[in-house]
Amino acid sequence: MRALQPLRRRAFGLSRTLKFSRTLATHVPGPFTEISVLPNGLTVATESHPHAQTATVGVWIDAGSRAETDATNGTAHFLEHMAFKGTQKRTQQALELEVENLGAHLNAYTSREQTVYYAKAFRQDVPQAVDIISDILQNSKLEAAKIERERDVILREQVEVDKQHEEVVFDHLHAVAFQGQPLGRTILGPRQNILSIKRDDLDNYIKTNYTSDRMVLVGAGGVDHQDLVKLAEKHFSSLPQSPNPTPLGRLSHTKTDFVGSEVRIRDDTMSTCNVAIAVEGVGWSSPDYFPMLVMQSIFGNWDRSLGASPLLSSRLSHIISSNNLANSFMSFSTSYSDTGLWGIYLVSENLVNLDDLVHFTLKEWTRMSIAPKENEVERAKSQLKATLLLTLDGTSAIAEDIGRQVVTSGRRFTPKQIENAIEAVTVDEIKRVAQKYLWDKDFAMAAYGRVEGLLDYNRIRSDMSSMTF
Repeated sequence: MRALQPLRRRAFGLSRTLKFSRTLATHVPGPFTEISVLPNGLTVATESHPHAQTATVGVWIDAGSRAETDATNGTAHFLEHMAFKGTQKRTQQALELEVENLGAHLNAYTSREQTVYYAKAFRQDVPQAVDIISDILQNSKLEAAKIERERDVILREQVEVDKQHEEVVFDHLHAVAFQGQPLGRTILGPRQNILSIKRDDLDNYIKTNYTSDRMVLVGAGGVDHQDLVKLAEKHFSSLPQSPNPTPLGRLSHTKTDFVGSEVRIRDDTMSTCNVAIAVEGVGWSSPDYFPMLVMQSIFGNWDRSLGASPLLSSRLSHIISSNNLANSFMSFSTSYSDTGLWGIYLVSENLVNLDDLVHFTLKEWTRMSIAPKENEVERAKSQLKATLLLTLDGTSAIAEDIGRQVVTSGRRFTPKQIENAIEAVTVDEIKRVAQKYLWDKDFAMAAYGRVEGLLDYNRIRSDMSSMTF
């Protein structure tokens, strides 16, 4: 399952004094998520483990490349790089030395809708970790000389990303599915922007997006909720609010339109055709979120290099493996605040049978609207529960789960609630969402490599609408 995503990750090793406007807690046995909101709108969310000796603390910001314009695309990612280059009270060398002396790890990443800075440290060093994170968020120097040096670093990163076929295909898929809209832009931005972004662009992005009502301070593991609230009051109380603050989980931007369309980048030096096909998916808060995840899990992932690949229970994997139609495939359900992409990524060196590969894949999609089987739905539910729950392994994974959920929905589903939501999905639910999102729907397609064997978009679309069983 393709998770949303954090891409381009980097790391170096290493009260009640104020009244809250709202305090929420989910009262269930064992660890639970406690959420408080400071008067300036900053949210604090924790899952405390009293006996843990380490903790992950960080800030999840409801702003990523989607908050940019065509002219400033790449600013959020550029700013993430600059955050580690020194602040008003810490030089770059002093910052790195401080983190190393703590035995901590400081990380950051940028996605289309979020920017995240977090640290993993010993329990007793949480106050210092919060101080460091607040410092790099609020007091980065953004020196002109370091901005110029960082351009080359980001351009080299772009070269490396462009070598990853999957990343290239998914960037193009976003570009055609969300044409002319913020979600269609890449995270790193075009080369010309990387070369032209100025200090004022970075400063304006901070002033516009790094506001208290768009931030969640998260703690997981060896951290006490009230202690973290006090640290938030100390280090983040001066953060300004947006002029028109929007509660977390509420749409603060124009609804994105999905466009049925395609792009093909032919490269005859490659040995494979790499193609992603997607329909419009669902946002994080959609009532169809979990049924769509289960339906994605029905198709699953497959790779012929795995010894047991012919034995996988996905019907699509049997069709593809027995007919040698592809090297691998990966189904995905990618969500954003108001929309998503649901589909499949296929890699094949069987260039003369690409038409069959796409035909049988889309025929399996169509079958979901007519006759999904009880056993495949139950299997998919079990696999999905295991995948989602087993990823919550360690304080950083828990912090990531809390931060993403609170930023996108204003709350956090407990693991038990997630398990119950998945278990509630039935065969009829799969049929319903398939008819709603897959049956005779326009799709977006991005293909890269040896693409000459793919049929015309309209032929594929016509074939998809006329399939019968």
